[in-house]
Amino acid sequence: MKHQKKIKKGSQAALTFFALQRSANTVANEAYRPLGAHNLTVSQFGVLEALHKLGPMYQRDLAQQILKTTGNITTVIDNLEKRGLVKRIREMKDRRYFQVKLTPEGAELIKKLYPAHTKRIGRIMNNLLKDELNEFKRLCEKLNEALTEKE
Repeated sequence: MKHQKKIKKGSQAALTFFALQRSANTVANEAYRPLGAHNLTVSQFGVLEALHKLGPMYQRDLAQQILKTTGNITTVIDNLEKRGLVKRIREMKDRRYFQVKLTPEGAELIKKLYPAHTKRIGRIMNNLLKDELNEFKRLCEKLNEALTEKE
């Protein structure tokens, strides 16, 4: 009997995970769909958003902020820099480090995109009631805490 409960619980966990994954992908696709018109990837938008909200940052800190590897963030920043949206500033104390800063063009673009992006997310998430949003946030945080404690 215990074995059946474990299988059921495991199955329920898998079904819940797949539902979460499908929902997250669907929501993200809808939230980030307008970026294509501006030739931006989700990671590029994440960098612009982080710099807009937090100011200049080191590449390593940007990678952590948008949940990317340091190798991946280098490519993302390279592409943003080629478009003139960000610039790297070499650290004078330790020349191995670069701070990344929005250019005036990058600041103008994110100021244009960010308000519409947050409104779009609001419309998407308004499919849930306020209590449901709070509970969903709580559950996501609980899951995240349980996984980060194991690291």
